[in-house]
Amino acid sequence: MATHPDLLTGAYDYELPPKLIATEPARPADNARLLVYDRKTGQMAHTRFRELLDFLPSDTAVVLNDTRVIKARIFGRKESGGKVELLLNKPLHDHRYLAMIRGRVRPGTRLRFDSGLEAEVLELLPDGARIVRFEREGTPLSFDRLVEILDRIGHIPLPPYMQREDREEDRRDYQTLFAREAGAVAAPTASLHFSPELLERMRARHPTHTLTLHVGAGTFKPVESERILEHPMHSEYFRIPAEAADLLRSPTPILAVGTTVTRTVEEFARSGRTEGECDLFLHPGNPPRRVNHLLTNFHLPKSTLIMLVSAFLGREKTLKLYREAIREGYRFYSYGDAMLII
Repeated sequence: MATHPDLLTGAYDYELPPKLIATEPARPADNARLLVYDRKTGQMAHTRFRELLDFLPSDTAVVLNDTRVIKARIFGRKESGGKVELLLNKPLHDHRYLAMIRGRVRPGTRLRFDSGLEAEVLELLPDGARIVRFEREGTPLSFDRLVEILDRIGHIPLPPYMQREDREEDRRDYQTLFAREAGAVAAPTASLHFSPELLERMRARHPTHTLTLHVGAGTFKPVESERILEHPMHSEYFRIPAEAADLLRSPTPILAVGTTVTRTVEEFARSGRTEGECDLFLHPGNPPRRVNHLLTNFHLPKSTLIMLVSAFLGREKTLKLYREAIREGYRFYSYGDAMLII
């Protein structure tokens, strides 16, 4: 029996000219372009992000992700003297952390970084990730203390497709205006387009709530299986405050700003949980139940994120809109332009 194209990874592929991969944000941020698609009328509009509120239905509440990107990329040395690069992914428990390490390191290896920070490799996982314990002066470090040290010695973990090192301005550009809860290793990029003025106007017109989902390195993990349902979906910590949960229980239409908000809201709609690990995989066979409108950037081919967009639009319509964006010269990925689905 043939597999439906919606369930085949290769069916979510498209060709993107390398020149359309954004390596710098729009300046000012709300000057980014915005493709608006109305699912009821089938109409499409090309505008600027600053005009967002002209298209958002007046009865809509807005949900944002207040996670804060940490300087999770650090460089150090093994005891043998060899160089090593570590990308912190997330805390686990008992002062243990999930990390990606570039370089050959076996369990038992100790790594040394600036400011007296040390890490011991405890376990090598099947997918290549490592479990490590961070210490300073022999004392295991809590997450809050570790973040303080990373703020001094670490680097902003820009996505690999930008093909450049982070710079001082990325500390501002790759962080939302409302970032508060430290823990992400990637920004909720749809939110990067807000200017202070636009954010203030939106809050004046629309009930606006925040939740937290700490975006992990798994967001960049490619779908390597031939069938999408065989992909091991990454999990990320989330928390929904009481006021936001009350909104989600109400009939009020919701704009999810970004795929991270969408997954968190949809996790709540399915489980009722307000805190925990989210590994929800949205695709055309598992469409949204609670989110009414989506604001998002343009995502990588064959990624779980383009599959999430397809859960709202259908795969063929999504790819059609992506081809239109490419023809119009939209900029793609984390520092790129945005799309509003209403």
